[in-house]
Amino acid sequence: MKTTCNSARLTSGSAEVMDPEDRPLMVMPLTEIHRQLLPHRSVAVLVYSQEGKLYLQKRSRGKRHFPGRWDISASGHVEPGQAARDTALAELSRRLNIKAEQLRFVRLLPASPGTGFEFTSIFALERVHWQPEPNPDEVEEGFFYSAEEIRYLIREFRELLTPRLVHLWETGLPFPTWGAV
Repeated sequence: MKTTCNSARLTSGSAEVMDPEDRPLMVMPLTEIHRQLLPHRSVAVLVYSQEGKLYLQKRSRGKRHFPGRWDISASGHVEPGQAARDTALAELSRRLNIKAEQLRFVRLLPASPGTGFEFTSIFALERVHWQPEPNPDEVEEGFFYSAEEIRYLIREFRELLTPRLVHLWETGLPFPTWGAV
């Protein structure tokens, strides 16, 4: 049975709990979904410079999860009834003040402990020619990093990175074999 709620006030901070095939079952508060380790949907957006470097953001110290750690360009939970692409575009705008029109879908990661039990839709924004302007409520700072620089960070400074960034690296992202950026 799928439970939905059309009121933004009631769905804010909520997400759809998914079955093992990524089909919605019900809507619950995110805090409860995370506490129970229930599968739900999220997005991750990888922003690349013209040189093929990946933008990493340092999460705000006010964040509940992994404050002050380096993370992928942008991410967020898919709200009930919202499309993953719409969530990705909204997160880019909210976190990095990027008003994008085109995102490339890269792949869907299955819900697992490595993804925080999130079915994660990965999108890429490629060949940006400007420096993103982070929202200080969401992001402390950010920089573009080469694959070599990220490899070094993973090897030497793993504790400064979010588990999501490390997991994506270990699964072949953010510099995958799906083509030159």
